[in-house]
Amino acid sequence: MKLEPIRAGSVTELAYERIRSSIVDGKLPPHARLHQGELADSLGISRTSVREALHRLTSESLVEFHRHRGFFVAAPLRLDAVVARLEVRVLLEPGIARLAAERRTDEQVTALRRAVQGEARARSPRAAHDLSREFHFRLAEATGNAELVRMLESLWTVDVGRQLLARRVASPEWQSEDASAHEAIAEAVAAGDGEQAAELMLRHVSEAYSHWSEEAAVAETLA
Repeated sequence: MKLEPIRAGSVTELAYERIRSSIVDGKLPPHARLHQGELADSLGISRTSVREALHRLTSESLVEFHRHRGFFVAAPLRLDAVVARLEVRVLLEPGIARLAAERRTDEQVTALRRAVQGEARARSPRAAHDLSREFHFRLAEATGNAELVRMLESLWTVDVGRQLLARRVASPEWQSEDASAHEAIAEAVAAGDGEQAAELMLRHVSEAYSHWSEEAAVAETLA
């Protein structure tokens, strides 16, 4: 696969972004082998930088490493595994919203609102999804607890959201509804109303959990 050479900036970070984009956009399909030498030559960087980028992608579950075989694009998560992660988020994220309302700074409120506005105005489903994901992570950051951010990252890796994106766009209202839910949560956080923020987040994530639970059940019957 031919990629443009990286010319400036952090080579490892840029290599990570280029390879990740190729995976989530489907240019590198599931189970494809990721040859470090070929990637290094295509990007015009060292194998060490490529290896560091691949290890980072492994931590996000986008890439798998097999001893004595190398790196491969990970297989998509089964829908029931996605639902299991959503179940954990139903328990986790209301607490995040409550803490964020207690601890947020003015700058963090501004970042939340910016993510909401960006999602509402996004012109592509992928951009809307990424800003939706950003909102949840900005909220976790507003708690001031890095462990909560890491827990959310482990539950909502890039591949999970992108994997569901093709199904979500079948509903023409999903983007506006998602942005509206986020806006209400952001305003509760801005007002310092932890209980309201937690209640709105519980409703928001529970709706996603219920929806994808039904989808998983249908998929199981068709399997």
